[in-house]
Amino acid sequence: MAVSNSNKRKDDGMEQQQQTELSSIEKIVYLNRVAKVVKGGRRFSFSALVVVGDGNGSVGYGLGKANEVPEAIRKATEQARKAMLRIPLLDGTLPYETIGQFGAGRVMLKPASKGTGIIAGGPVRAIMEACGVHDILTKAIGTNNPHNVLRATMAGLASLRSADTVGAMRGKALVTPRK
Repeated sequence: MAVSNSNKRKDDGMEQQQQTELSSIEKIVYLNRVAKVVKGGRRFSFSALVVVGDGNGSVGYGLGKANEVPEAIRKATEQARKAMLRIPLLDGTLPYETIGQFGAGRVMLKPASKGTGIIAGGPVRAIMEACGVHDILTKAIGTNNPHNVLRATMAGLASLRSADTVGAMRGKALVTPRK
């Protein structure tokens, strides 16, 4: 009986470790095979664009390059974890409309009412799902390059400020309206 208890404790520890690992959401946005032409022929390598989030307002992205796909994904995931940003959310959506820009890419991010869902394509959808946004309207303008769209989306999200932050900057207390 003591043996089964010790086994049970080990299993519980493994389950907790898996839950902490599962608490982050990883999405592969874009995987590209790159060919380098050398004297003997072509050398292939891979680049991976990955988004990581906790589903509760934190999100980051990373780019990894390697000779094999799993290694490229691992590198991108590590970089994404290091570059995570905290995004202010309001009832499963953004607090206000914003436009993010990077290079030729512009992304409009507009809050939506409950039940709308994520109206977004490709890289923007991956970021919103990983971040924990449930209702949003988006439009990618200018380019469909996943790298530029992803970075424009992150620029738009990084520009968001919560009401508490703005109030603290202005030296004002946040007053909630009566219902």
